[in-house]
Amino acid sequence: MGYYTDKKILIIGGTGTIGRGLVNEIIKQNPKVIRIFSRDEYKQFVMQNEITDRSKFRFLIGDVRDYERVERASNDIDVIFNLAAMKHVPACEYNPDEAIKTNIIGMENVIKAGAYHNVENVIFTSSDKAINPANSYGATKLLAEKLVQAANYSKGAVKTKFAVVRFGNVMGSRGSVIPLFKKQIEENKRITITDPKMTRFMMTLSQAVELIMRVGENAKGGEAFVLKMPVIKLYDLAEVIIEETANKLNIKKEDVNIITIGLRAGERKYEELMTREESEFAFDLGNMYAVLPTYYESIKNYYSKFKSAKIGSYNSNDIKPIEKDEVRKILRENKLL
Repeated sequence: MGYYTDKKILIIGGTGTIGRGLVNEIIKQNPKVIRIFSRDEYKQFVMQNEITDRSKFRFLIGDVRDYERVERASNDIDVIFNLAAMKHVPACEYNPDEAIKTNIIGMENVIKAGAYHNVENVIFTSSDKAINPANSYGATKLLAEKLVQAANYSKGAVKTKFAVVRFGNVMGSRGSVIPLFKKQIEENKRITITDPKMTRFMMTLSQAVELIMRVGENAKGGEAFVLKMPVIKLYDLAEVIIEETANKLNIKKEDVNIITIGLRAGERKYEELMTREESEFAFDLGNMYAVLPTYYESIKNYYSKFKSAKIGSYNSNDIKPIEKDEVRKILRENKLL
């Protein structure tokens, strides 16, 4: 049926929005087993009760910071997806030591466990904030990326391929601004934004899941994959959500105020998915880029059949944001309103 048919899958951080989306797609390919690894017992309880056929699922309580637990969970596994992270920018800014434990040491644990059990693939989900990081969260993700890429060149006889998926903002995910805006309108008839000119790369949950699965199937080892995605202006997003939510609540959109509160700790006005320096070692795969490390000779031959990426930074400040009507269309199609 597909690459994941009869595969044994471990999803670390599998009870989150992306993890659940990944489960919904992978199960369609009839894997042998899916192990859900997370530290939140309540979320696991809820997820278990939502699954009709639990025969292919195993739920494991554990923390990515605990190597022994990660190692046991990785035993007899084919593919590991590491989605676990501390990702709230201000929280990481004020608690960088905790972010290091989860985002860096946790990733190192996954790498060691994957190599120890000689799994086929280890896929790490990174962030646009890892590029030229302006905050602790981005810095931890950048170093985790470096660990993943270096693992391919220090693994010896191990067959494991290690690769990175670099995300923009996943619309509707836990902690995203869309549910926050809707809640603010319902409760206070106002929303707070950090800066009207702020731009962000936005991707849907289905796009995020498809990207992860394709990387798991096609990665050669060492790449960072970047989906080409639209740029949305925060103010446009806010206006669309106000218009749509006000209509549903039967209130006037003019009664909903937009309040600018300024940038939060560690936040910046635009995001970057690929630096100019990286673009010199990147290839255009059509709907995504494959960014190779500078020491990419071992997989150079495979990517030589693709067109080289355009030289230059790939950032949300240099790309024209999509129009409000297109924002509205995306939100409606993905049932985010």
